[in-house]
Amino acid sequence: MKKIPFNKPMISDNAVTYIKECFSNSAFENSRFTQLSAELLTKMTGAKSVLLTTSCTAALEIAAILLDLLPDDEVIMSAYTFVSTANAFVLRGVKPVFVDISPDTLNIDENLIEAAITEKTKAIVAMHYAGIGCNLNIIEKIAQKYNLSIIEDAAQCILASYNGRPLGSFGKLSTFSFHHTKNITAGFGGALLINDEKLIDRAKIIWQKGTNREAFIAGAVDKYTWVDVGSAFLLSEINAAILYSQLETVSELTQRRLAIWEQYQQNFSQLKTSKILAFPKEISDCRHNAHLYYLVLDTPETRNYFIEAMKQKGIDTSFHYVPLHTSPGGIKYGKTVQPLTWTEYYAPRLVRLPLYPSLSREEIDYIINNSNQLLMA
Repeated sequence: MKKIPFNKPMISDNAVTYIKECFSNSAFENSRFTQLSAELLTKMTGAKSVLLTTSCTAALEIAAILLDLLPDDEVIMSAYTFVSTANAFVLRGVKPVFVDISPDTLNIDENLIEAAITEKTKAIVAMHYAGIGCNLNIIEKIAQKYNLSIIEDAAQCILASYNGRPLGSFGKLSTFSFHHTKNITAGFGGALLINDEKLIDRAKIIWQKGTNREAFIAGAVDKYTWVDVGSAFLLSEINAAILYSQLETVSELTQRRLAIWEQYQQNFSQLKTSKILAFPKEISDCRHNAHLYYLVLDTPETRNYFIEAMKQKGIDTSFHYVPLHTSPGGIKYGKTVQPLTWTEYYAPRLVRLPLYPSLSREEIDYIINNSNQLLMA
């Protein structure tokens, strides 16, 4: 029997060479590969500055600190996201306010944001699901109207764009993930994209444990010391070396993912079965990066049976987020002010299929054929 994992991170040819270079030069922090990776990401996104972090979670935590959010402030976000999107703000005493998703994209429904705004609202978090951009045209207008900051949780969005602009370039602050489940990986890591120049200097202090070490390295001060809050947010040079080896081939890796995504799309968009309620839609304003491919099935029972039956065939498929507003943490720390109908309907019905560059044509056909048999039964 075949065994097809849900995810299989790529190992770039240069990764081992670059890691050996780190050891040869005793370079383990903020050295050549950190700088090269940040430069490439800056060029790709147009950000004013990019800081590599230990995770996307860490990048979100820096963002919450930079915005000077205070206890009892509120931040609006989708409930259909990973816990880090909310937790980064809860750690500052901020209350996440959960809004429903759009059934077309599974992103926050931009038409519901305004009704969730109060005098305590300070920011909107735009989490782009599956590398498909939120409706940033409307979100930007709302943010301007109410003087709110936009933070892009672009964890899944490397090389994705909205209206021709890279995702990650719209928010005052934005974050990427290089977790092993993402399109490119550092093993574990993330990045903070800073699009407001006024925040760069303080971001570097927070990034460097609350010290002015970056100014010391630049020769601006003769010693460095503790000047602000911060933590050990800096990505290790070894992880940066792995990341750089993947950034060198990110276009090729993305094209391969897109080709697999298109094979899935051609099949499931033509499959005539009442068991499929939804699958990803092509959005005219968006260029996605094939981060994932999902199906929304007719009942939770169908979804659970599908996952188990595919497992019996050697194919690992996966559900995704448990909505935050239904979780113990979300109930304790968050707030829901309106029905989250689509979130609650789609979450227990959604299943993700394997999608990574090393999938062979034979494996893709095996996944599709077994899916079709189950869904047509």
